[in-house]
Amino acid sequence: MGHEGNPVKSHHDHLRRISSGGLLVALGIIYGDIGTSPLYVLKSIIGTKEISDDLILGALSCVFWTLTLLTTFKYVIITLRADNKGEGGIFSLYTLVRRTKGWLIFPAIIGGSTLLADGLITPPISVSSAVEGLRLIYPSIQTIPIVITILSILFFIQQYGTKIVGQTFGPLMLLWFGMLAILGVTNIWGHWYIFKAFNPYYAYKLLVIYPGGFWLLGGVFLCTTGAEALYSDLGHCGRGNIRVSWTYVKLALILNYFGQGAHLLTMRGQKLNGVDPFYSLMPQWFLITGIIIATIAAIIASQALITGSYTLVAEAIRLNLWPKLKINYPTNQKGQMYIPAINWLLYFGCVAVVLYFKESSAMEGAYGVSIILTMLMTTLLLVHYFVLKRVNPALIWVYMFFYFSLEGMFLFSNFSKFYHGGWVTIVIASCLIFIMWVWNEATHLKRAFTDFVKFDKYLPRLKDLSEDETVPKYATHLIYLSTSESEHFIEKKITYSIFRKFPKRADTYWFLHVTTTDEPYEMSYKVNPLIPGKVFRVDFRLGFRVEQRITGLFKQVVDEMVSRGEVDTISRFPSLRQHEIKGDVKYILIDRYLSQENYLPAYQKFIFDIYYLIKNISFREERAFGIDSGFVEIEHVPLVLNKKRNFNIKRVEE
Repeated sequence: MGHEGNPVKSHHDHLRRISSGGLLVALGIIYGDIGTSPLYVLKSIIGTKEISDDLILGALSCVFWTLTLLTTFKYVIITLRADNKGEGGIFSLYTLVRRTKGWLIFPAIIGGSTLLADGLITPPISVSSAVEGLRLIYPSIQTIPIVITILSILFFIQQYGTKIVGQTFGPLMLLWFGMLAILGVTNIWGHWYIFKAFNPYYAYKLLVIYPGGFWLLGGVFLCTTGAEALYSDLGHCGRGNIRVSWTYVKLALILNYFGQGAHLLTMRGQKLNGVDPFYSLMPQWFLITGIIIATIAAIIASQALITGSYTLVAEAIRLNLWPKLKINYPTNQKGQMYIPAINWLLYFGCVAVVLYFKESSAMEGAYGVSIILTMLMTTLLLVHYFVLKRVNPALIWVYMFFYFSLEGMFLFSNFSKFYHGGWVTIVIASCLIFIMWVWNEATHLKRAFTDFVKFDKYLPRLKDLSEDETVPKYATHLIYLSTSESEHFIEKKITYSIFRKFPKRADTYWFLHVTTTDEPYEMSYKVNPLIPGKVFRVDFRLGFRVEQRITGLFKQVVDEMVSRGEVDTISRFPSLRQHEIKGDVKYILIDRYLSQENYLPAYQKFIFDIYYLIKNISFREERAFGIDSGFVEIEHVPLVLNKKRNFNIKRVEE
């Protein structure tokens, strides 16, 4: 009994399908971050150095081969194959391999945390880089208030949904990339020698021979910081649309980078001294239009980051890696959500970044430091995915050696940024890793110390209690959420709640169990009538991207059971039954607090102290499960992990 997900074939069709609409959507929601990188990459690489052929050709060669080896080969060609029923992203990848080795939870936690942390820099650096172009027209203009105003509006409108705005993203990004290509070509014209940078020798020359050249990789890496988004948004766009659209995007990016390089080589022997490599490509008459288009592209990049953060946190919640938070769904568009706590956390974080760094050039030091860790974690998880898929071991070793070496170089070079702002994202990422680790550890410890009893011996007692009219009726339908994977066992705390704490007589007892599955959008259920018409267990199987609205799901299950004649929902009170009034429903949620009787080892005590501190400020459990609060009663039960100590106390006789 149940609702099955779409067949596997439909997932493959969605992944392969290429359409003009799909290509526009891909342009609009995937490439914001990587697409706005020309605003600051070469400026970051050059810094205060004197412009020379070795520097410019080497930088362009590094950018081209980074986009080719990391973005194109690793993500577009290889990683997009590792889809989880059509969905991508580091948590989707983790769910594919998590049953192979338990410790793979740690790369997933690190990758998800660093991705979120580095995202705090994306809106500030993108919007600041775009808005700072106004200084070419108004040299004394204060850009910080403008940047904060744009970010404030952007974060404020999230609560209303961005469906209408999202529909315009594709055409606007098509315009943006078209502008990048045209500006690049007009500046390359007559300077064809710039294409010598395709030769990887110039990259080698910069990194090995040029003084301090290796450390410039930290700036080079900024050109590919949005590559992870290609994988994360696989489910929204499909593999075919991403691969085709990337061809256009990469061409536009390369043309623009090479156009900037050609223009900069007309300044040999000079330093930038306030010259913006990107805006210097524009003729004076086009400058204000170009700044407006660049600002719009930066806003789109920020929007993609915000939406991606919501998705990432929602997945972490359903995988029990993050505290329960309120999730709103402002529109009917699939995947569109709004998490107030994350929205305002990101907002205040972004504003703090703008106020602290002030200039986009200062933010470049903090950007990219932690995202390289995400890429390394993706590589590690991919290796296990390839093993699972029985890929040729020789190919796995080649892949592992090459990408661990390449990304290791980027990681090492980014260390130079640590004291120039990189510490900001590392500190934020460390806090997020700590929260996920504590939540995961505490969840496993609680499960390990949960006592289960055989359900069979309690079924006759449930039947007798239900029919004992000397006990006041507690509810017509009494519902418990159970963590027991097996229908043959039930938590001891639930039996205590029903029989001992306060005998709870009901006409029908329901025990619901929710399994979060590895298939992203699975929605199915199974009903087991333990005592027909009297006691039921319902097992829900919900994908890790499915909203867990238990009230609505359970109501639909009951309605279908009524139509099959499996259960009677009409009140048993004669005065109500004659009018066919439905009986009441009561959910019992058992909240376990740490008993004072516990004598825990230091490690477990530390974990639980932090866990309950976080839990006290997180979302209430019934709302996290989508249960209407009017139907819920919370029971507080002590969690006893260790038997209490024998105290050295003596009885004194009178």
